[in-house]
Amino acid sequence: MDKNPHKGHRQRVKKRVLNEGIDSFEDHQILELLLFYCLPMKDTNELAHTLIGHYGSLSGVFDADPKDLCDTAGVTENTAVLLSLMPALARRYQQGKFKQKAVLNSTTAAGEYTMALFTGRLNEAFYVICLNSQNQVNQATLLHEGTINEAPVYPRLIVETALRHQAASIILAHNHPGGSLKPSPADLAVTQKIKAATEAIAIPVVDHIIVAGDGYYSFAEQRVL
Repeated sequence: MDKNPHKGHRQRVKKRVLNEGIDSFEDHQILELLLFYCLPMKDTNELAHTLIGHYGSLSGVFDADPKDLCDTAGVTENTAVLLSLMPALARRYQQGKFKQKAVLNSTTAAGEYTMALFTGRLNEAFYVICLNSQNQVNQATLLHEGTINEAPVYPRLIVETALRHQAASIILAHNHPGGSLKPSPADLAVTQKIKAATEAIAIPVVDHIIVAGDGYYSFAEQRVL
């Protein structure tokens, strides 16, 4: 009689996913499942607990530097690459839900579209979203990705980007990884500089959206543009 309680464990977990989804899974169980696909002959439950204990959460594991995962957590390069892909894959998934010609004709539509651009980003980044005359997205361009609290923005680059993508109007967007939705004095100042630069070529800035956590702040909606 087989006394191994772990026999068939992976198949049972996979069957549970197919039948129930992962909403009822604990974070370590989700990580354990993910690790099945790069560690075929290892107890991934123990490793999942170890990783979450070290990095504090499932998102902390996904956000960890791949080199640190290898050096500190002792995982293989394949495992580190797979785990570090998760935020970027989530972001690509969110962006893929919008059609190429998404219509941003309301603050809600613009906010949801913009939030997808920043999924999984740990550093402050700045986008310019170019719209055509029907408020359809021609292009969303990542202009800068800076440190955790700095993203230098140059009006000249935004003007060049707007012209290159034949924008009728543009939306500016950046994130606050620290979690505050309130625009800083620097945010307000740079918005006015960009607004003046693009108005000189008859391309208005119709909004500037700040994304933080699961929310956003619209300059247009708050009438500070």
